[in-house]
This record gives sequence, C-alpha cells and structure tokens, in this order.
Amino acid sequence: MIRSAQESDAEQIQKINQEQLGYDYPVVKTAANLKRLLADQEHHLILVYVDDTSKKVIGYIHVELFEELYFAPMYNILALAVSPQTQHQGIGSKLMTEVEHIAQKAGITEIRLSSGEERTGAHKFYEHLGYTYLKKQKRFGKKLG
Repeated sequence: MIRSAQESDAEQIQKINQEQLGYDYPVVKTAANLKRLLADQEHHLILVYVDDTSKKVIGYIHVELFEELYFAPMYNILALAVSPQTQHQGIGSKLMTEVEHIAQKAGITEIRLSSGEERTGAHKFYEHLGYTYLKKQKRFGKKLG
C-alpha cells in the first residue's frame, strides 16, 4: 500500500537509506528532517510503500517541486529506495507511477531525477519506465562550518 509518509516512519526510512543508499545518517536527524519536510507540503512530497503483512515501510520516494526561471515547474525526485529484501517486486515502479499521477493532477508536465554514474541497474530501471538520459553533469559541493 502507498501512503503519505508520517513522522513515525523515520526509523524504517533511515534503515532503508543505510542499507540501500549507503547513507548512515542518524535516526534522530532523519526524524527531524522528515518532520520539517512533511510540514512543507507545498514543496515536498514523500510517499512510502507499506508491506501489507508486516505493516513496515519497505520503500519510499521523496520528490520536491523544482522551480527555475528558465523552466516550467517540474518534480525532482530526490530519493527512491526500496529495501534490498523486497526489490524486484514492482515497488519502485508503483511509487514512480503514483508520483506521475500526482504530478499530472497538479499540472506538472515533467519529472527529472539524477542517478549516480555507477548505478547502472537503476539506470535500466528508469529507462524501462520511459525516462531518458539527458546529460552528463559534475556535482560540486562545499562543506560549511
């Protein structure tokens, strides 16, 4: 079942982030971020996939409204992750399809996402869903403080 994320999902989301995405971010901080992002429904959409039997979150998708001066508003997928034990069961596809439906209802005409260069399996997954490779980019960052 797909539903909107809740603050109580933080621990299960953190575990998925750790196992699947390699982000060992503390549960307390994940919970604080989740609480803040859930309060900003105008810019963030976080959906979870809950296992019908165990009632545990086994996948999630985090989308932000992406607005620029040079594009029409679009959705930017920040994260899509499914528990390693439940992959290849259509969960990621269902989450992506749900976001596409929500986007269409909101008048959003494009969805974009970035995927690490080494994640070739993910690239095939997105291409299978109709997403096309647009361009190579380098990501820059700077730690402050």
